[in-house]
Amino acid sequence: MANPTQPNVGFIPPNPDRQSPNPEKSPIPPPPSFAATPRFPPPKLHLQQDQASPHSTKTPNPANGVTTGSLVPHLSTPPGPPVFTSPVRPAAVPFRSSPASPQPLAFSSAPSLPTSSPPQYSNGSFELQPQVSESIEDRVPVGESSFVLFSAHKVLKQKKQANVPSLGFGALVSPGREVSMGPQVIQRDPHRCQSCGAYANIYCNILLGSGQWQCVICRKLNGSDAEYIAHSKEDLQRFPELASPMVDYIQTGNKRPGFVPVSDSRMSAPVVLVIDECLDEPHLHHLQSSLHAFVDSLPPTTRLGIVLYGRTVSVYDFSEESVASADVLPGDKSPSQESLKALIYGTGIYLSPMHASLTVAHSIFSSLRPYKLNIPEASRDRCLGTAVEVALAIIQGPSAADLSRGVVKRPGGNSRIIVCAGGPNTYGPGSVPHSFSHPNYPYMEKTALKWMENLGREAHRHNTVVDILCAGTCPVRVPILHPLAKASGGVLVLHDDFGEAFGVNLQRASARSAGSHGLLELRTSDDILITQVVGPGEESHVDTHETFKNDTALYIQMLSVEETQSFSLSMETKGDIKSDFVFFQFAIQYSNVYQADVSRVITVRLPTVDSISGYLESVQDEVAAVLIAKRTLLRAKNHSDAIDMRATIDERIKDIALKFGSQLPKSKLHCFPKEISLLPELLFHLRRGPLLGSIIGHEDERSVMRNLFLNASFDLSLRMVAPRCLMHREGGTFEELPAYDLAMQSDTAVVLDHGTDVFIWLGAELGAEEGKSAAALAACRTLAEELTEFRFPAPRILAFKEGSSQARYFVSRLIPAHKDPPYEQEARFPQLRSLTSEQRTKLKSSFVHFDDPSFCEWMRSLKVVPPQPS
Repeated sequence: MANPTQPNVGFIPPNPDRQSPNPEKSPIPPPPSFAATPRFPPPKLHLQQDQASPHSTKTPNPANGVTTGSLVPHLSTPPGPPVFTSPVRPAAVPFRSSPASPQPLAFSSAPSLPTSSPPQYSNGSFELQPQVSESIEDRVPVGESSFVLFSAHKVLKQKKQANVPSLGFGALVSPGREVSMGPQVIQRDPHRCQSCGAYANIYCNILLGSGQWQCVICRKLNGSDAEYIAHSKEDLQRFPELASPMVDYIQTGNKRPGFVPVSDSRMSAPVVLVIDECLDEPHLHHLQSSLHAFVDSLPPTTRLGIVLYGRTVSVYDFSEESVASADVLPGDKSPSQESLKALIYGTGIYLSPMHASLTVAHSIFSSLRPYKLNIPEASRDRCLGTAVEVALAIIQGPSAADLSRGVVKRPGGNSRIIVCAGGPNTYGPGSVPHSFSHPNYPYMEKTALKWMENLGREAHRHNTVVDILCAGTCPVRVPILHPLAKASGGVLVLHDDFGEAFGVNLQRASARSAGSHGLLELRTSDDILITQVVGPGEESHVDTHETFKNDTALYIQMLSVEETQSFSLSMETKGDIKSDFVFFQFAIQYSNVYQADVSRVITVRLPTVDSISGYLESVQDEVAAVLIAKRTLLRAKNHSDAIDMRATIDERIKDIALKFGSQLPKSKLHCFPKEISLLPELLFHLRRGPLLGSIIGHEDERSVMRNLFLNASFDLSLRMVAPRCLMHREGGTFEELPAYDLAMQSDTAVVLDHGTDVFIWLGAELGAEEGKSAAALAACRTLAEELTEFRFPAPRILAFKEGSSQARYFVSRLIPAHKDPPYEQEARFPQLRSLTSEQRTKLKSSFVHFDDPSFCEWMRSLKVVPPQPS
């Protein structure tokens, strides 16, 4: 790895056939039409540690999202819109709500063995039996969730066509995603290919007489210890791995010596709050309210620790019930082993279950006092680094080496340190000077970055996640704090204040379940090359060649295993594909909160096609847009890069139209392919929205949003790229509309969900009617809360009236379509047809002129004809 401490790291897969040591000298040249260097960069192999049916329908159908309670696989898409208190009226426009209704993946029969090199069967009277029924697509019910989403449900056979980098091919993998109906659970060791290490699965051909099975990845024959011997293929359905595309193998026996697995009900993972005590009175008042609500929300078995930091570190003792008592350590240097030993072996109780210490916790929070000295917020001494070191020591407790006998019990899953910060780390290890003009600032910043990353890695080694929740108006210097959260598997979130959104995120940060020791294995057919991985992990060099001689899997060490994360994979074909199918297998190994070792195996089969139109019909616009966005944001490290990346979006649109579209007769204009008509609008939102646009002013905010997006799940990523617009209607219902400024009709209220922010806009006419306005606002707020009930980080919810200064946040995120001619407006926003001429005139006159191009104007400026709405 070029630089293993940095997030955007290039790495070489373990298979030398898969990538050359130098990405610039890739063994797969770009298509001839890209002989000249393209204006937008082709994907390179990176790992970002910033933290799956051939149908023409354009929803992100899963190729593998399976939740089964029976022997029949269940397929699904990401969850649809929530059940609203007020029912949502279906959109009256040709605009797909997102995610839309799922479609089941059609499984065709498994391919037969290649005739060129028939295997030597142990019993020639039996044939290999495909495990996928020919009619299975007719009886596959739709499940609830999906773990892998592909950008297309088919793969082009021709390498030149398949590897056009402007569109690309890839998948989003959500390893920690939970479902209400879990996958098939198997409490035994899996059958694995002795050559490449792949797992037996639903697509394997089985030799019924001997029980041998053929690996779908390397095509080698393997034994099953006679387990798969059967009279017919129907008899094999009793094996979950041969009946479902996704299974979980569970091993409850703990192989770590000195460990006793403890159930979640007896000992839950501890949570330590590390709180900034350098806050002014208004901020402290809000923080105290949030902290009181937080401890009231904790389960009775949760063990809590409380640490305060300023110039010193105060560790609160729960053994004192009548008064808030703390042990104090200096903050100018890392705590010594002697001081930590005195603390841990002393009489104080620093981690206590909530059922025994709730009253004490409330008294500690009530005792907090505002900062008294007359020093600017940014200049106050804060020893955040030392405080996290102390919190980590409290969680570790006495090490096994310090105990003369007995075993050490460890909680299941990851412990959590949650830092509540109101300013930068300016004192002690990992700190930077108060002033940027300090003569030694660049060196001290570099040293602090390295120290913080090492502290984060140390926390990760001890299964502790560090989340940093910042709030207030003082800049916290995100670049210094982010390596600590990132390296530990945590997140850094910015808030306007310590109020409602901060309090909700405090609760959700502690409540989100996390596995530990996560390892992601990626295996594909020989025709497929993985060129880039973006997500919360880092390359892991796992030597499996003593067990599996030809293991070409790509291994990724996951920093934590959580529902809110995903990995985006970019892929190419190595050459022209001869087979009818290609296979993908994803194996996630991790320890869950009960200390059980889980191996989740997901196997996907995609058909290959020669027809470009057939391929384009299978492209999932939304998944493709999110993958493109993640590849683009990976390179947009600062504002200057973001401006450059906007140009690459333009080049992508032009190149897709050139390669896959048609040219107008007697014209230089190209028509964008109608099969992927939603893609350019999604990319237009990306180009002008907060991720690449100029909506966000401060670089700290941009950095936090970028890192959150690169690691986020598909659902949150899609919302961060393109907002969802819902208009309030009479009777408390909501109508989903395209996110165009034509939705700003003065007699209505509109909810705009943009992932990290939810806006409620009240029209001026509606606002003038007090009763209607209050009812609409209440309905909108309820909807906003239901839309984001399980989202982490929880978004801020802002409500404002038409014409107010805050309304600019709302207007800037909508596509400006008011300048388009009426026929184009009606084609893309059919709700306009329901307005009277007087209402349309009033709507038109309400817009203020500005220079931002509409979607159609932008497409024409690229010499591309906008696609008609699907």
